[in-house]
Amino acid sequence: QVQVVESGGGLVQPGGSLRLSCAASGIIGSIYTMGWYRQAPGRQRELVAAINSGGRTNYADIVKGRFTISRDNAKNTVYLQMNSLKPEDTAVYYCYVFLGARGDYWGQGTQVTVSS
Repeated sequence: QVQVVESGGGLVQPGGSLRLSCAASGIIGSIYTMGWYRQAPGRQRELVAAINSGGRTNYADIVKGRFTISRDNAKNTVYLQMNSLKPEDTAVYYCYVFLGARGDYWGQGTQVTVSS
């Protein structure tokens, strides 16, 4: 059974940093893409960042230069380093893994709150 578990959320002041982690287990074969979405209250879920198995990254414009996504293929783990956080970054952050024809899987989400 595939499991996707996020960690690292919390409360941080504006300008601060957080690092999110996401570990996928129970997966047979390669993971094509791993990434993060977020959803703020009253808003649609939006892509934050993604990284493929070759290390190619994709970022939402609003986080470019502030967030960095990375992954450890041996551990089926993806990270999101978030710097210079703003109140508008407040949201539930969801990790996903894309396995191609085998489907995609999501974590339960981790809350990030940026507030003074």
